[in-house]
Amino acid sequence: MLHHLESLAGLHGLVHAVSTRAGGVSRGPFESLNLGLHVGDDPRAVLENRRRVCAALGVDLDSVVAGAQVLGNAVAWATEVHRGRGARDLAAALPDTDALITDTPGLVLAAFSADCPLVALADPARRAIGLAHASRRGTLGGIARRTVQALERLFGCRPADLVAAVAPSIGPCCYEVGDDVAAEARAALPGGDRFLARRHGRWHLDLWAANAAQLAQAGLDPCRIETPRLCTRCHPDLFFSHRASGGTTGRFAVLLALR
Repeated sequence: MLHHLESLAGLHGLVHAVSTRAGGVSRGPFESLNLGLHVGDDPRAVLENRRRVCAALGVDLDSVVAGAQVLGNAVAWATEVHRGRGARDLAAALPDTDALITDTPGLVLAAFSADCPLVALADPARRAIGLAHASRRGTLGGIARRTVQALERLFGCRPADLVAAVAPSIGPCCYEVGDDVAAEARAALPGGDRFLARRHGRWHLDLWAANAAQLAQAGLDPCRIETPRLCTRCHPDLFFSHRASGGTTGRFAVLLALR
């Protein structure tokens, strides 16, 4: 049911997990641990799945905070007043938000994916965390860098103290894009060509490397940035994948909290 990120697992006072697609009650294309309320699944099944994941992690579903995830690069500061926003009702999620930061213990940040990189950040010194949904548009808009800058600006975090982990997501092996997206990547990412490769007449974009580069440019030690070992498109048995399914599928999540 739960997968853990190696670089975060050893940090004192931090709770985290990446859900897989096993161990839930959803059926059909959402089988079985779908956590997305916006994909057409039975909401009762989704809430039961969310309860199961939270119970396995030892956190309270009503302490979860989620953004609406509009494929943008906006970062929101989650505080006690936001506790429970988006946990049970999609309409209550923080609007126009793809990244969250907090220094409130017990508040559980959540982000959902079916291929997009989810970037988790933790500052063990300042005791603050961040979680970004780095879609293609979010990545090209610098969402990982913006999340680091928000942690620095609002909580006084030093980028060199941060630990980052990119959750399983679609890899450069499988993320094919057209000429238009390749051109956008070149324009948006410094040294954009290094994140692109031409294979069998198609461009492949490396979102893993692009986000890791942004984090390093923001001041993180590259040795403290964990990139995925699993591509969701290659492992649809373990994680939901939009590309592997052809479109209709569930969502897995990263949950991140301070004890």
